[in-house]
Amino acid sequence: MKKIKAAGLLFLFSVTTIFAQDIADHAIGLRLGDSDGFGTEISYQRALNSSKRLEFDLGYRGSRGFTATKLVGLYQWVQPLEGDFNWYYGFGAGLGYVSFDALSSSESNLFVFGAGNIGVEYSFDFPLLLSLDIRPEVGLLGYSNFNNSFDFDIGLGVRYQF
Repeated sequence: MKKIKAAGLLFLFSVTTIFAQDIADHAIGLRLGDSDGFGTEISYQRALNSSKRLEFDLGYRGSRGFTATKLVGLYQWVQPLEGDFNWYYGFGAGLGYVSFDALSSSESNLFVFGAGNIGVEYSFDFPLLLSLDIRPEVGLLGYSNFNNSFDFDIGLGVRYQF
């Protein structure tokens, strides 16, 4: 029985190492998009190992009625799909500062939110990474003047890998 368990564990370990794919140690670039206006973020990714990484995004959002600056940190798991395609998922949190138009309100607010993340990416043979992801955000603090404390953020990422 012990030999069967050992053989099974060896098989599982060999299968996971066959399908493991290294991700770039670092990637920096832009993430463009938003759910209700236009947003641009400077994006940095740092690999923790062959299948996990951290992502930090600092950006600007503009929409009808407000402008916002946001900082987001995400912990992601990266899984291979086919060839140079990967899919990833994760979670994180962020904070931001929003300023409302003079017509609606002259208030400004600091806000805190939780975020999820799921997407696909393509890594070219040269150091370019393209991604498309969805990042739902749920307001935790400072959302008293917002109409909705839920945001469904969609973004296209273009990053240089090194």
